Amino acid sequence: MSQRFSLYNDLTVSQNLRFYAAAYGLPSDEIDARLAEALSAAGLEGREQAKTRDLSGGWRQRLALSAAILHQPEVLFLDEPTAGVDPLSRRAFWDLLYQLINQGVAVFVTTHYMDEAEHCHKLAFIQHGKLIANGSPAEIKSRMMSGEVLEIAPSDAVQAVKVLRAARAAGELEVSEIELYGSLVHVVAPQVGDRQPAIAAVLQAAGVIPGQMTRIEPSLEDVFIACMQA
Repeated sequence: MSQRFSLYNDLTVSQNLRFYAAAYGLPSDEIDARLAEALSAAGLEGREQAKTRDLSGGWRQRLALSAAILHQPEVLFLDEPTAGVDPLSRRAFWDLLYQLINQGVAVFVTTHYMDEAEHCHKLAFIQHGKLIANGSPAEIKSRMMSGEVLEIAPSDAVQAVKVLRAARAAGELEVSEIELYGSLVHVVAPQVGDRQPAIAAVLQAAGVIPGQMTRIEPSLEDVFIACMQA
């Protein structure tokens, strides 16, 4: 299943599935049953006669997945299947994938969403075509994360990142990573608790209110950034 929706927009849901069933060479006496199973698995019942172009992005991805599993594959490859899909549709799509996994289908997924990758059994990080880390999420975190993570809620997160990076470059702050996470800032250091007074002082000197500072467990995104910068 490709990242870009590749089914026919001028056909109905049912017509698209019947076309792919024929393309996969399914016996004619099995097509109706397979279509019913695929429609049920994707929650597409009642939309059989809807034009594909009228479906939302999330429903189109469900349809694409239905077409990909019509022939009951043992292995399924998905290329960023939830790119551009709203959060609720993403969750529903992954629920479908879990159902397939429980049925014994091996699912390979490429994704840039770390919250999705967190729920995979095994991961591989690739940079410039090279494998830089692999294993379960827990294994990768334990091997690749050298330090603790301090989450900061400053008055101006963007300015806080600029100030802290400038202080690190000047040798005024001993931390390994400083990254923006929405309205928050994550700082990584071997003993991040010991750096809190220095971080607060640097921010206050620049007119940024440090706000709440909390030591947290590193997320997979923290680990991914650390791997990319290593």
